[in-house]
Amino acid sequence: MSRLIALLLCVLAAMASAEARVRRYKWDVKYEFKSPDCYKKLVITINGRSPGPAILAQQGDTVVVEVTNGLETENLAIHWHGIRQIGSPWSDGTGGVTQCPILPGDTFTYRFIVDRAGTYLYHAHYGMQREAGLYGSIRVSPPDGVAEPFAYDYDKSIILNDWYHRSTYEQAAGLSSIPFGWVGEPQSLLIQGKGKFNCSKLAAPTLDPSACNATNPECSPYVLTVIPGKTYRLRISSATALSALGFQIEGHNMTIVEADGHYVEPIVAQNLFIYSGETYSVLIKIDQQPSRNYWITTNIVGRNATATTPPGLAVLNYYPNHPKRVPPTSPPTGPMWNDVAPRLAQSSAIKARHGYVHTPPLKSDRVIVFLNTQNKIDGYFRWSVNNVSFTLPRTPYLIALQENLHHAFDQQPPPDNPPNFTNYDIYHVANNTNATSRNAIYRLKFNSTVDIILQNANTMTANNSETHPWHLHGHDFWVLGYGTGKFDADNDSKKYNLANPIMKNTVPVHPYGWTALRFVADNPGVWLFHCHVESHFYMGMGVVFEEGVEKLGKLPSEIMGCGETRGFKRP
Repeated sequence: MSRLIALLLCVLAAMASAEARVRRYKWDVKYEFKSPDCYKKLVITINGRSPGPAILAQQGDTVVVEVTNGLETENLAIHWHGIRQIGSPWSDGTGGVTQCPILPGDTFTYRFIVDRAGTYLYHAHYGMQREAGLYGSIRVSPPDGVAEPFAYDYDKSIILNDWYHRSTYEQAAGLSSIPFGWVGEPQSLLIQGKGKFNCSKLAAPTLDPSACNATNPECSPYVLTVIPGKTYRLRISSATALSALGFQIEGHNMTIVEADGHYVEPIVAQNLFIYSGETYSVLIKIDQQPSRNYWITTNIVGRNATATTPPGLAVLNYYPNHPKRVPPTSPPTGPMWNDVAPRLAQSSAIKARHGYVHTPPLKSDRVIVFLNTQNKIDGYFRWSVNNVSFTLPRTPYLIALQENLHHAFDQQPPPDNPPNFTNYDIYHVANNTNATSRNAIYRLKFNSTVDIILQNANTMTANNSETHPWHLHGHDFWVLGYGTGKFDADNDSKKYNLANPIMKNTVPVHPYGWTALRFVADNPGVWLFHCHVESHFYMGMGVVFEEGVEKLGKLPSEIMGCGETRGFKRP
């Protein structure tokens, strides 16, 4: 019996004894004019809010979310980032992979079990809608009577995001055009949905007076009010579309204690590096001079956005100071954007907490090397994996496989290794003339152990290699190690951490470096694995894994209605 099935049985047993609850939410999703950074634009809201309502649950609970798509002209799907969807792969919320999207005006109900305590996210997973404001936090507490390995007085969630003024339609059109139109750097950074854009940067002759209003209360800084002498757990999540971030709290150290739902050996840090899709819990002690307030800041790392994107600012308000009291100091400047060493050091330092180590299998059954490349296909700029640029089929994979619609996608499996990897020079612009676009998938043997080597390389710009945060749906994986340069299968694999590797669902691949992962393919379903940068995935940077779909029963009819399933009955 696989570990995952055994775990699910334990969860079900705990549910029976503890009378796990059903947490019900009813969401109306629509566009509204908002000014999160003082600039008014259309924002996708949930019940009028962005970020959306937080989901609060306890381990073993069933979460039921009834979503009505009020976007009028757009389809919709919502992904529950970090929730493994054991026994409910059709609720993963990935349009084109696990479900047909929710049509305008339709209502769809997601139902899933939160099987592990921790900090997670939800966000749109259709087109590039996430960066239009559809995201929120998921907080899962341990079962009654189960103590966490650290103490705190208060629990708060903070979501970090980057913010664009152009619509996702405009950005997607640029990415899909000849000549290519890059999305550029964001105009603002938001902390819990609030930022500050300098309205004077807009061209005055063409400026609608209502388009940007620096006094709009919607863009007043986020204020976290704290009580001196207490310890706070801050659950920090990143839903950025492009940016890697540094996060600081002026005058306060942070102790990292959780990453992606797993306890880590405590790490004291002044700055937290966080990549799109990652979640962390940090502890802060409210032990500084109580007569003043302090800055909370975030800034972009990994990209030279110093001249274009100002830092995100919020206020740590020491009660009973007035929450609008501006800190008397200048905000911390943050780390240098192009200093990779501390980012790699933090990634490598995160280990599973003693007493909470889940030991990985000592060997893998299959090793797949994914080389991240940038190239042109028929004149269009694309991101590719092993020179294959991923495209979604019209019929979701989960449905096509279960309904034996083999003609719905490419049946020839993609390559396990990059072409001519032995001679590939990761430090120079490559002439990837053999790049193709395909919708083929990787078929994994059920219960097999799989190693993934993510290899970064030069882009189509000389002397440039980007940071890519990769997210795996349906699983957590062990992070076996990071390295610089080109992966050496004979030597680098001998340095893997098999003693106390952290388990995560999202992990960065640093410039001109590699990251090694291991997971067990024991969750029946079809699971997306992709770069969490919106524009990179839109341009083809992703793959799909299938494992054990024959073990699934009849699929819910609600997930059908597109592609080859248009004739299938929906309720």
